[in-house]
Amino acid sequence: MSITKPSFALAEQGITTGATVHWNLLPAQLVELALARGEGILAKDGPLVVETGAHTGRAARDKFFVRDAETEDTVWWGDTNRSMTPDQFAALKADFLAALGASETLFVQDLYGGSQPEYRLNVRVITELAWHSQFIRTMLVRPDRAELAGFVPEYTIIDLPSFRADPARHGSRGETIIGVSLSEKLILIGGTKYAGEMKKSVFGLLNYRLPVQGVMPMHCSANIGPGGDTAVFFGLSGTGKTTLSADASRTLIGDDEHGWSDTAVFNFEGGCYAKMIRLSADAEPEIYATTKRFGTILENVVIDRETREIDLDDATLAENSRGSYPIDFIPNASADNMGPVPRNVIMLTADAYGVLPPIAKLTPEQAMYHFLSGYTARVAGTEIGVTEPTATFSTCFGAPFMPRHPSVYGNLLKERIAKGGVDCWLVNTGWTGGSYGTGSRMPIKATRALLNAALDGSLNDVAFRTDPHFGFQVPVSAPGVDPNILDPRETWADKAAYDATARKLVDQFIANFAQFEAHVDDGVRQSAPRVA
Repeated sequence: MSITKPSFALAEQGITTGATVHWNLLPAQLVELALARGEGILAKDGPLVVETGAHTGRAARDKFFVRDAETEDTVWWGDTNRSMTPDQFAALKADFLAALGASETLFVQDLYGGSQPEYRLNVRVITELAWHSQFIRTMLVRPDRAELAGFVPEYTIIDLPSFRADPARHGSRGETIIGVSLSEKLILIGGTKYAGEMKKSVFGLLNYRLPVQGVMPMHCSANIGPGGDTAVFFGLSGTGKTTLSADASRTLIGDDEHGWSDTAVFNFEGGCYAKMIRLSADAEPEIYATTKRFGTILENVVIDRETREIDLDDATLAENSRGSYPIDFIPNASADNMGPVPRNVIMLTADAYGVLPPIAKLTPEQAMYHFLSGYTARVAGTEIGVTEPTATFSTCFGAPFMPRHPSVYGNLLKERIAKGGVDCWLVNTGWTGGSYGTGSRMPIKATRALLNAALDGSLNDVAFRTDPHFGFQVPVSAPGVDPNILDPRETWADKAAYDATARKLVDQFIANFAQFEAHVDDGVRQSAPRVA
């Protein structure tokens, strides 16, 4: 069932196995095998539905970089980038190779990380699950048959969900581990069926490699307007990054990971990985349509095993239910996964405190400040009476994927914004009229109207006010938007409560940014919010 078996075999990588090895299988074959092997079931309308078990998201605290001569002075060590010794990795590698040797079946995909040819990485992914092979084939950039024949991997990922790490031997926290050796160009993933670990591992590699080439790696979505204007959307999970970039009036470049070179914004991937929980056919029609297509993989989506109907509103298996699908499942997607350099940069936040306005214009210095802050807020939970939001600061809107110091990425962004005369916007998709539990979620129609006005330039023609706390410019009117929603304080019934909540949020921003003050210039430091 081999499609293209490359001349550079596993044996040339020091991998010896008696397993049946399936090379670069296509989706229909992989789904067929996944079903035959009991890895998932087919939904009524065509998607493959799978469960990931205990891990329904990334195991961020189980990822370790080998600390050696390559990484000692280049990786930003700390709680985000944890270290393991070369000896621990050597033991882990030996045990992974032994597991591969004892395997009965393996799946290999040879793929590209990155769509711009001069900056892409050749990545080989070896896994024991057919659906994982289908997932990574969907998510990365797929070479054509001629390229596959002579493919030589630069980096290799070995993905073995059945592997169990040994803390005493491998330096892990438990049985789950993601071990990264940048020197050996090898990533070992064990003890988790969450497929997103593979794609984020490639993102981490590009985030390490590209800055030294002068390319800005970004955790963002991106699209192109009818006039050829590119917009990038930074944001953490749940802020609307995928939803807002899938706009039928604009051409989608990608929904999650991109590079910004001198000549282009280019997608790192060939697919999309969208949250599925409570997906709306009305608000998100393009993404919703992918849940009814063969070739989509739905993770932890509840399905009736008799009727094969899916229920996107049921969070029994996971709040973080996901769907992966090829980017060309979205109408009007870019054929080459690339676009011109950006004209607009949008930073998305879901402010559960209800303090931030629905849109604000940023200077380059303010943009760097908010990029390094990476703010959003999460609700505390669903228990009765627990309504207090919690601030989350994830630097560069993707701290878990940034091996280098955040200032490396922040300075790159600031330079590119200034060089290109880019307009920067902060967009709050969170709460209005009060904090979570009192206020309501920002209407998506208002968010889309404000974004459209920013992107088509019409928002530049309205009057602005200066926000008393954050110092950025906030429009006092916008086409097709109720002006009352533009001033968050005026949407609160209790103005004193708003003021107190705003002071609390400002204090959290200031406390979080203390770690970056020594790494930025005075203009960025002066962009910090202040208690009015």
